[in-house]
Amino acid sequence: MTFAIIQTGGKQYKVSSGDTVKIEKIRGDLKVGDKITFDKVLLSGDEIGTPFVSGAKVEATLSEIGRNKTVEVIKYKQKSRYFKRNGHRQPWFKVKIEKVS
Repeated sequence: MTFAIIQTGGKQYKVSSGDTVKIEKIRGDLKVGDKITFDKVLLSGDEIGTPFVSGAKVEATLSEIGRNKTVEVIKYKQKSRYFKRNGHRQPWFKVKIEKVS
């Protein structure tokens, strides 16, 4: 079974065909069922890239779109009546790896 290490969203993921991976959101108008091609392949089988393997790509299908739980961001300064509360929900994609080549 061949595997590859891809880079997307500033992170690296070890994937092989048939895997389902939760990744950072990719810019653009993407919907569930769309095909995604990752061309930033750092390692493919026994080939090591410098920094990327030329000609290597990983094909995937977008299977789910979601957002993480709320993370609260609080800024507070004592004795100066300064208090800010903010919430943030990070978006993510769940992709199914179809083919590693």
